[in-house]
This record gives sequence, structure tokens and C-alpha cells, in this order.
Amino acid sequence: MCTPRYDITREQFDRISHLLPVQRGNVVVDNYTFVNALLWAMRTGSPWRDMPECFGKWITIYQRFNRWSRSGVIERLFAALQEERIVRMEVRVLALDSTSVKVHQHATGAPPKRGDQAIGTSRGGRNTKIHMVACDELSAVEVHLSSGAGHDAPQGRVAIAALGAFMGLPLLMDRAYEGDATRQAAGALGLEPVVPPKRNRTDPWEYDRDAYKERNIVERLFNRIKHYRRVATRYEKLRETYLSDVHLALIAIHLKRPLE
Repeated sequence: MCTPRYDITREQFDRISHLLPVQRGNVVVDNYTFVNALLWAMRTGSPWRDMPECFGKWITIYQRFNRWSRSGVIERLFAALQEERIVRMEVRVLALDSTSVKVHQHATGAPPKRGDQAIGTSRGGRNTKIHMVACDELSAVEVHLSSGAGHDAPQGRVAIAALGAFMGLPLLMDRAYEGDATRQAAGALGLEPVVPPKRNRTDPWEYDRDAYKERNIVERLFNRIKHYRRVATRYEKLRETYLSDVHLALIAIHLKRPLE
């Protein structure tokens, strides 16, 4: 049975319908039903084969999701909605952080020819890291994945490289990003790094402690996307399909927020 509380309304869907691929021919599952099927799977974490019949055949949903992930449809939709949000709001601060996600046993075993799938092994088992830059507790401006075994600082510099449009804003980071290379990368783009020095620094610096209190916006956004079980636990074998899960969670959060 379908669960309407996970769905988006027709009015919410109309905000993104022009960004989706045009359907031609005798299409059994329209884009509105398909998007709600994805949101049901995202929120419940259920296997594709358990998809309720009211959404259509599970294999149709699964194959279209894979096509859209490979072709970048979901990533472009995420980018367009986040741009809409950023235009409507006054961005005052950015916050960078990462969160670890456990990898389910069914998410392992991708063919080696598909390349690195951002799955690492640590003492806690297999995991993936989501790296994100947030501008408030509801919106991300950059998100990417890495294996859970790597250090945060190099991936932080990858995220910072995408922030050139936000020159002059404070960038809030925890001590994992306090290295000279990371702070210099932020400064080179005109960002103001706000990060506390490690206690063993021989040349510690002062930082804006009041501004640093807002760093929790990225933590709150991580908390919101992990309400979706396909984000809180990784079930997808491929990097691009799991990244699509993360993007879908952010898209749903955006669409279900009233327009300002």
C-alpha cells in the first residue's frame, strides 16, 4: 500500500517537472509517480522488489533510477533547486563537515571495472563518508562522497574548490580541517576560514568564537537527510547511485519546505 505522507504533492512536483526528461510514447509510470516511488524507497529503506504495486513494476522504477543516476539527471535537479534556494535567501555563512555511513553487505561487490565506489574499511567495518558544505540547516551547496577510511582534510579541500561563488563568506570548520593547506585553500578563494587550532599548535591563532557557534547547521542538515533510511545506511553498490540517494533526500527537504 502506498504511503501518502512520503509523497510530494502535484504543486510541489510542478516546480521540478520542467527539469525532468520528457516522456515519449506509451509510458506506464509517469514522472510524478516515479518520483514518489523513489521517495517511498528512500524513506523506508525497503528493497526494490518490495515496491508497492500502486507505483508500478519495481523493475521499471529501478531501471529508470539507474538511468537517471548515470546520466546526471538527479544531480542537475539538485543543483537547480539549491540555486533557487540560494537566490531566495541571504547566505551569511558556510559550514563544512563530513559524516560516516555504514555500508550494508548488499552494497559490496561492484565490478572492479566500474572503478572506485567510495567504500572503505575501518575498525567499525565498511563505510562511506558524505562530505558537505551547508549554507543553512536545510540547504547544501556542495556534496560528494569518499571512502570512510580516508582523512577529512584532503576531501575538505575538494569541497572548498567548488566554493568560488561565495567569496568573502566565513567558512566554519572543525579541527579536522585546521591544517595549513586547507586554510590556505579557503583563503585563496576569498573565504574566511573559521576553525579552532589544535591544542598542540605552537603558533595558535584567534578565531571568531561567536560565528563558530553556527557550525551546527551542517550537523543539523546531516540529521535531516538521515531520516531517509537509504541515506542513513548505504544499500547501493555504485557511487553514483548512492550519491543520487543523498541528492534525492536534499531535493525532498527542499520541495517540502514552504516557498518563502
